[in-house]
Amino acid sequence: MSEHKRKVSIASVSDTSDDYPQSPSHLNAHGSAVALVKRPKAASGSDGSALVHAGPKRTSGLQAPIMHLTGHTGEIATCRFSPDGLHLASGSADKQLFLWNVYGDCKNYGVLQGHKGSILELQWMPSSERIVTASADSSVAIWDATTGERLKQGRGHTAAVNSCCPLRFGSGDSDAFISGSDDGLLLFWDARERRPVSTVEHGLPVTSTAAAHSGAMVYAGSLDNCIAGWDIRNLSEPALVLKGHSDSVTGISLSPKTGNYLVSASLDNTVRLWDLRPYCRIPNRCERVFVGAPHSYERNLIKPSIDREETLVASGSADRTMTIWNLRSGEIKFKLPGHKGTVTQIDFHPSEPIVVSSSVDKSMFLGET
Repeated sequence: MSEHKRKVSIASVSDTSDDYPQSPSHLNAHGSAVALVKRPKAASGSDGSALVHAGPKRTSGLQAPIMHLTGHTGEIATCRFSPDGLHLASGSADKQLFLWNVYGDCKNYGVLQGHKGSILELQWMPSSERIVTASADSSVAIWDATTGERLKQGRGHTAAVNSCCPLRFGSGDSDAFISGSDDGLLLFWDARERRPVSTVEHGLPVTSTAAAHSGAMVYAGSLDNCIAGWDIRNLSEPALVLKGHSDSVTGISLSPKTGNYLVSASLDNTVRLWDLRPYCRIPNRCERVFVGAPHSYERNLIKPSIDREETLVASGSADRTMTIWNLRSGEIKFKLPGHKGTVTQIDFHPSEPIVVSSSVDKSMFLGET
């Protein structure tokens, strides 16, 4: 069936749908979005009138079932929804951080600049007002997502910073976050301080990080094929080591609802689900192994994700598709094509059945699940 593509103008922010808050219009914008809409089937009735058959039932507030977002001039390494679900951020090899509206025309309402190297990972702080970025320029930065101002740039690493993650203490917002780098260090930051407040020497390049919802535990994936977990009250040695992968860990993510599970992607072409509960009956804590999302010679740091209800696991892959598995059965539920290069990150919307994917093809897809 042929597809009808409608170009969406982003020249003005003033015509944003009234159903959702408008974004600040003083931030420069360079991206655009295309709504991919299939033509409805038409047939003739007995009286000669045209009958239009409705397409698949819509499941979200997206303007179209699939939105294609373009504008970056370099490979996109990271993309994430804001905690309130109204906005989306993306970071790229073009050294720029793009801010997008999720609803309406998916306008690119802001471009944040300041890093001197590729943005390798971004994370929203819990309030949806600030963003933390990790860059190949050996620094981390905190940005005001409303004004576009860079609030802080942290320099403590001596090599590319692959990952960053906010630390949450209870249900409130926090000024703390962690970062992991090729220099083998895991650094703890307080946005109010100029330098790191704590350091963990991992020994090997740290490729990915995550933090427990309580802030009591932090996790790091590395080139040693393992995921190590530290209790922040005792950083002298890991309190937990998850072993099972046979090659470098490229990305990790905690389950958003309970924090009881951790999902990891690896260059061994598998995605693994780990049980973090205190009384896990599985000796190595690996509850399930998902296959079907291969890596390639590019060795990209592909980042997986778990959906808000903790029923789906998703990962990008070098075969240019987004793969979504049933978390409980391990069966592939969706194998979604569209990208023209390796899919680097998948993120689930915090409240609706929407997923976003980023790729080395310099674009993103927003779609309903």
